[in-house]
Amino acid sequence: MISNSLNRRSFLIGGAGVATTLLAGCTTTSPQRAEAQPEPVDNSMYALMYAAMPQEQFPLPAIPYEKIDPRFYRQMVPNVTGERPGVIVVDTTNHFLYLTYEGGQAMRYGVGLGRAGFEWSGRGVIQYKREWPRWTPPNEMVARQPELEPYSIANGGMDPGLNNPLGARALYIFKNGEDTLYRIHGSPEWWTIGKSVSSGCVRMLNQDVIDLYNRVPGGTPILVKGVGMGEVPVAGSVPGLPDQV
Repeated sequence: MISNSLNRRSFLIGGAGVATTLLAGCTTTSPQRAEAQPEPVDNSMYALMYAAMPQEQFPLPAIPYEKIDPRFYRQMVPNVTGERPGVIVVDTTNHFLYLTYEGGQAMRYGVGLGRAGFEWSGRGVIQYKREWPRWTPPNEMVARQPELEPYSIANGGMDPGLNNPLGARALYIFKNGEDTLYRIHGSPEWWTIGKSVSSGCVRMLNQDVIDLYNRVPGGTPILVKGVGMGEVPVAGSVPGLPDQV
């Protein structure tokens, strides 16, 4: 029989095969409520989780996860979002994204937020997903930053690659059939996770956005919780993962 700890490790590192049936959610944290202490970091597990991915179209380097606050590592936690399974919730206050499961649990990821990441909130759906997407900055951005003209919509955008701002994967958020111009995407700038930076929407570690991409299907509902939309307590990590998820 596989132990809970081994099963949890396998699920965290690469359990994407069953992912298309799984659901997603995120939350907002209550500043008045003390955060639970995280479980001790298993260095070997996280080393595998954030290892280099040479099999990718553009090989990804390993992430120096030791330099990131452990609370922003990918981890299973209680589902405290208040949302049913199958909803992605982005907590812009606390820089978390939760992917919720049956059984009262959720996969939590750390995220970084740019200016655009605070410009839209509410409910929508993941209309579609792309591997190694092209980046086409909106015309308004090009007007503010003329140096982006070579990557404008008219010029076809920026080719995919390690320097593309959308990273290894992108999830495109629509509301009522219209593009919100709000994205969940990868980024090589691991040092921005848990922080607010100058540009971008919801950025994740490339290894984490690949994991999320594999777990959620197109059409997944999403709730982006902005400031003032209610708070959800921050949960500590779960010591074990059930054999059945």
